[in-house]
Amino acid sequence: MDWYPLYNSLRIAAVSTVIVFFCGICGAYYAAKAPRVVKGLLDVVLTLPLVLPPTVVGYLLLLVLGPKRVLGRWFLENAGVRLTMQWWSAVFATVVVTFPLMYRTARGAFESFDETLAHAGRTLGLSNTYIFWRVRMPVCRQGILAGTVLAFARALGEYGATAMVAGYTPGRTATISTTVYQLWRTNEDGLALRWVLVNLAISAVVLLAVNLLERPGKAVGS
Repeated sequence: MDWYPLYNSLRIAAVSTVIVFFCGICGAYYAAKAPRVVKGLLDVVLTLPLVLPPTVVGYLLLLVLGPKRVLGRWFLENAGVRLTMQWWSAVFATVVVTFPLMYRTARGAFESFDETLAHAGRTLGLSNTYIFWRVRMPVCRQGILAGTVLAFARALGEYGATAMVAGYTPGRTATISTTVYQLWRTNEDGLALRWVLVNLAISAVVLLAVNLLERPGKAVGS
């Protein structure tokens, strides 16, 4: 049994989760502080990939990254880099698809934060950067960690957008999801079932982690 699809899926999910973690926190922090109208517009734009079919997301990415499109052609001609049909092409797809999960979860955590803690920190002469990382983030850690785990799980199981942007090449771009589909197409149900069981095991661990993170934590300072 070739374990490359598992390795590639974990690699893609890990890279995209790191990107989504920082981008999602940044977007959520500023959106939570934005006026109501601006927040509504940001929600529509930033969470749109959550409701769009993954194949539509993949098609829109191809309109930008394809070798005959402006951005894709520029990279191909000037850097010799093809933005599609590579293993890391799937990172583009998973980042777009999983970003709304991280953004919405982190925004909810930030909105529930007691701002009097931040005000108290400022009266003590603490910088906004210090307050953010040493006060706000620890208080909101459960929601942020839950969003991170969910984003990782979604990236690990992504198929539609990934298949369109990265395709399926054994030993190069294959992921668990695309491998299951290809094995089903070729009537290799035994191998397909093995990969399904691997995916189920990983998903169960992820859900367990999310449930543990959602348990009420200890109060700050206790």
